Amino acid sequence: MSDFVLPELKQIIGAMLFVRKEPLTVAEIRRVLTATAERRGGITADFAKANEALIREAADALGRELAERKAGFHLIEVAGGWRLENDANCGPWLRTMLQKGRGARLSLPALETLAIIAYRQPCVRSEIEAVRGVAVDAILRNLLEMQLVRVVGRSELPGRPWMFGTTQKFMEHFGLKCLDDLPGTDELRRLEAEHARARPPKAAERAPDVPPEDPNQLKLEAIEAAAPAGPTPEEAVGGGAGEEAAFEREGVAEEDIVGGEEAEAEDEEIDDEDDDDFDEDDEDDDEEDEDEDEDEEEEE
Repeated sequence: MSDFVLPELKQIIGAMLFVRKEPLTVAEIRRVLTATAERRGGITADFAKANEALIREAADALGRELAERKAGFHLIEVAGGWRLENDANCGPWLRTMLQKGRGARLSLPALETLAIIAYRQPCVRSEIEAVRGVAVDAILRNLLEMQLVRVVGRSELPGRPWMFGTTQKFMEHFGLKCLDDLPGTDELRRLEAEHARARPPKAAERAPDVPPEDPNQLKLEAIEAAAPAGPTPEEAVGGGAGEEAAFEREGVAEEDIVGGEEAEAEDEEIDDEDDDDFDEDDEDDDEEDEDEDEDEEEEE
């Protein structure tokens, strides 16, 4: 024991955390200090007098020293205790060394179910299904197997269904000191707004692609615009009033059409009279020719 140097409380806590995987609570540290004093006695008995305030002070001092040294790991407070955790930036090398891929991730339905239990615990299965709108039997079984959820008792509802709550491992997994560290409604809205701004716009929100204009279509539209408007389907089928409307669109009245027919009849009568006069003139010419022939014969 001549080479034994009494360590500081923060060193003892650091060594305990180094060999411990799960978070170390104040109660566990005090239990170890008391048990060691009883077994070894002597100078170790002084640490058995450490209360919660002294233990927390020593843990905070250890955390500051590790942060300043940038040793590749740091001290975090989680699930009501402390735990040494490697720097996330060193993760790729640690995974290569341990030949591990990324850990199994919770699916979105599992996360939704877990969130409902965390905020409403203790709650029964029917409450969870009422919020999600789907059955959650399989998801609950998976969460129970992963030890993120546990049965905390039975409800007073008819049938006395099981009630579910979160576990210590749940807080360790999500880095929570206690359930009060769960983000509140305002915090959730803020995080949701930040994620919405970070996401790229959806295809429906982007401006629709405008197809290139077809030059042939443009020419056809120009020709149709320049062409006079034809009769409507009612005018083409019904006639009568439709024809009158068509005449009026062309600037021709019905009376003009009737008058034109009368004028054509008069022209035909005039042509007939001219033909009769022409025939009479031909007869007179023939008579004159006959008289001339008779006169010539008499002279001979």
